[in-house]
Amino acid sequence: MVAIGLGVALLCALATNVGFLCRHKGACSVETVEWRHPWRTSKALWSARWFAIGMGVALVAWLLHVAALAVAPITLVQIAISGGLVVVAVLAERCFGIAVGRRQWIALAVMAAGLALVTATVPTPRGPHSDYSATGMLAFQVGVLGLAALCMASRRLAGRARYAVMLGAAAGALFAGSDAALKAITKHVGDDGPVGALTPWLIACVLGSVMGFFASARSLQDEDAVAVISLTTVGSTVATIAGGVIVFRDPMASEPRTLALQLLGFACVCVAAAMIPAPVRAVDHVTDDEPEPDSAPRRAPARAPRLPVRPGASS
Repeated sequence: MVAIGLGVALLCALATNVGFLCRHKGACSVETVEWRHPWRTSKALWSARWFAIGMGVALVAWLLHVAALAVAPITLVQIAISGGLVVVAVLAERCFGIAVGRRQWIALAVMAAGLALVTATVPTPRGPHSDYSATGMLAFQVGVLGLAALCMASRRLAGRARYAVMLGAAAGALFAGSDAALKAITKHVGDDGPVGALTPWLIACVLGSVMGFFASARSLQDEDAVAVISLTTVGSTVATIAGGVIVFRDPMASEPRTLALQLLGFACVCVAAAMIPAPVRAVDHVTDDEPEPDSAPRRAPARAPRLPVRPGASS
């Protein structure tokens, strides 16, 4: 059953990455995502065929994730999903025509290994661990939602070359925050029935999901989809582990050898995160100096929002 669960987890990783790439293709075909106009933006995104297909594939990935967790330990499932991050580059090059440089291939391999190490060294909680700290939940949600809102609303951050990958990481953290709130809600529903859903965490769950949807869609409008998707996975994994410790009092690594491996995994993730968005800077330089609207029509939606807010822009 564990082997079956790991197989399902690998299918989940494949479906997740396919869904991201489909949404990237769809998001790049519509106008710039504006969270200040949610209805108009949502309508444009869902009207894009590839984006709608990507959301459907993401739903399948979520169902596969649930199925994998039902028959295999959560740690092994997360390791399989983290290792499947390398599939992003293969799919991007072979199926979606996105060029992936050697530097990014190396960064993806290091990132996948780092995430696998971090996940493997997290002690497995005993039982479902549905009890949580209200203070910890509040601090976690305020931190995640506050930092994500700052990243989404800051015009200064929006003018930076790495804005898309920052937004992708924020989207991953928002999804993790929404999941943490949802887990708390399920505890109250189990204790009090449907009325238990009426908790303050319902607001955090909905807000995290909505903000994550727009942040992810906006980040996927950047042409360097591989970097964005990778950082979204990193943001989700790291925030999930942090939420488990802060909110649900999950145990932390305490044995020196295990702790050393965990720190090594985090170091690998940090190094890879610094390496993988490097091509974005080169693309920004070319786009600013020599616009190519005819030869690269797909770049326009991704680069357009940066020009009005970048200091010194002449266009």
